[in-house]
Amino acid sequence: PICVAKHLKPFLPKHIALSSDDQAIGAIAGAPYSSALILLISLGYSKMLGKEGLKASTEMAILNANYLKKKLEGHYNILYQGKNGTVAHEMILDCRPFKEIGIDIMDIAKRLIDYGFHSPTVSFPVAGTLMVEPTESESKEELDRFAEAMISIAGEIAEIEKGIYPKEDNVLVNAPHPAHTLMSTTWNHSYTREKAAYPLARLVEQKYWVPVGRIDNAFGDRNLQCTCIPVSEYEESIA
Repeated sequence: PICVAKHLKPFLPKHIALSSDDQAIGAIAGAPYSSALILLISLGYSKMLGKEGLKASTEMAILNANYLKKKLEGHYNILYQGKNGTVAHEMILDCRPFKEIGIDIMDIAKRLIDYGFHSPTVSFPVAGTLMVEPTESESKEELDRFAEAMISIAGEIAEIEKGIYPKEDNVLVNAPHPAHTLMSTTWNHSYTREKAAYPLARLVEQKYWVPVGRIDNAFGDRNLQCTCIPVSEYEESIA
């Protein structure tokens, strides 16, 4: 696990049963070795599957990842392939080359919302990449739906590369597109409302409408906005 830099180690949470370090903050969990419930979920999953089921689900997860790999390999560079050109249970799409035309990995992640998908893991384990883990639970229909969206996004990137749409104003850098933006009286973009909302024909009848537009993730991470009531009100209620 990735925690903190070495100089911050003395200040990490410590459990009273394990340490009395005065610099450390208090425990953040009742159990000194993290949550036992996490282990129970994994154990229960393995026990219910059994030996053959666990093997079968592993095979399905690897098959699903390689199925997506074959669907997307002509549209994205794929990192860490085996000697036979296969991947394991996950595949990593290298989106770093798109930076040359002003498209960041976060633009792709946000645009996926317009297609009805929560983005896969972004920039881990490699910065500027998308790590896709379809697992054993996704159907072929869902894998095809995701592949269709990613191929469509690759086409949108190609349009920017060809100069059809400007780097500063296109469906990726402005994504996602909430309904209130698409329905506003003023529309000053280089692309149409239809292109923003319905990049694929099936979305006309199966559309997820995102409630908010683009947010600044880094700013939100560094500037916590607490919606709790003031501490003074707790004190008053106790009194």
